[in-house]
Amino acid sequence: MTSLLAETADPNATLAGFGHDPFWLIVLKVLGVFVFLVAMTLFSIVFERKVVGRMQNRIGPNRTGPWGILQSLADGVKLAFKEEIIPTLADKPVYWIAPVVSTVPAFLAFSVIPFGPEVSIFGERTMLQLTDLPVGVLVIFACSSLGVYGIVLSGWASGSTYPLLGGLRSAAQMISYEVAMGLSMVMVFLYSGTMSTSGIVEYQRDHLWNAIPLFVSFGIYMIAMVGETNRAPFDLPEAESELVGGFHTEYSSMKFALFFLAEYINMVTVSALATTLFLGGWRAPFPLSLWEGANSGWWPVLWFTAKVIAFIFFFVWLRGTLPRMRYDQFMHFGWKVLIPLNLVWILAITTMRVLRDRGWSSVAVMLLVGLPILALIGLWAVLDLRRSKRIEAELAAEDAEEAARPAAFPTPPMDLVVPPSPRLVSAGVSSPALPASEHSLTEGPANG
Repeated sequence: MTSLLAETADPNATLAGFGHDPFWLIVLKVLGVFVFLVAMTLFSIVFERKVVGRMQNRIGPNRTGPWGILQSLADGVKLAFKEEIIPTLADKPVYWIAPVVSTVPAFLAFSVIPFGPEVSIFGERTMLQLTDLPVGVLVIFACSSLGVYGIVLSGWASGSTYPLLGGLRSAAQMISYEVAMGLSMVMVFLYSGTMSTSGIVEYQRDHLWNAIPLFVSFGIYMIAMVGETNRAPFDLPEAESELVGGFHTEYSSMKFALFFLAEYINMVTVSALATTLFLGGWRAPFPLSLWEGANSGWWPVLWFTAKVIAFIFFFVWLRGTLPRMRYDQFMHFGWKVLIPLNLVWILAITTMRVLRDRGWSSVAVMLLVGLPILALIGLWAVLDLRRSKRIEAELAAEDAEEAARPAAFPTPPMDLVVPPSPRLVSAGVSSPALPASEHSLTEGPANG
């Protein structure tokens, strides 16, 4: 199947440029990736506050540094010097290691993201990518999956109910949307003929960016990456109205800062992966691609960073405009909408490509594949409409039944007997005399 869909002669040809760097260059590239992620985290915090402030017609950070650009740095310093409070019931070894488990995979996932083409660094020719593998995308996928362990462990180790519920919510949410995210990558693998990140970028050099022919996969990935990173409107593990602060409620100081750092690094990672899979990676967009030197040297780092920032703006835009979803609606959307849609899309596209490779005309392929899909969508819409009407009728019937029911208020009985105070009886003190109207209420077998 891959040979029918892929159009590249040697999908792993780009892997030949890796594994030959000297040790000092590897250390330098590791340091560069670390600095890039930390800088993007600091930028994302200020960027989010500025953009949301503009959307909501209010002033964003404007005190710390010029135009408030040092606000996120000030927040980091504040968290570092805050008092650390550890709950008495916490499992301390797990409580300490949980933030590290969340943060380390977030950094590791960026090791296979390509920043640019081959360049010269101090006379050494090297790729602007730390490393690559034949299954490079799966490395990112595995690292992002490991982050959920830190969240679950933090919720359990805190020894509190709300963090535990937040951790369980996050586990269910990330597992659910990882399935949709993984399925959205399948068509990219089949089109490119490789799972190597550098190979996928190389495939898009001579073809349209994958976001255009695979627009359904691209849309599903954009939705799934929001759920995967626990960002609004899918920030249900941190729902303040229900779970206080979620899995990190009992964390403070640097441990909370690590969770905060992991969230923003994951946001940058899924944005960089979306750029690599669907938007041509580090290659310049049109019309900048008409310039001969746009895709050589260090310029591609600028295009790559601009695309990542565009996805971060998408995250911020969602947070500033959409309310938080209800949990059952969120899980229903993931399992009953995104995953079935992904499966139908994969089946349709692979069928169309195989039929076209066998000589079928485009019109015949569209009729054979498109008509059944349209029929399924129409049937699903009709059934969903009937279900909605049935639920509305049931709710209306319940409201009518409730309105017809006579009002019942909890009223105390008129012959209420008030027993004497046990403390006064044991002390030998008689109850104070009550008026006749009140005395009649207290007379009974208990008072003799």
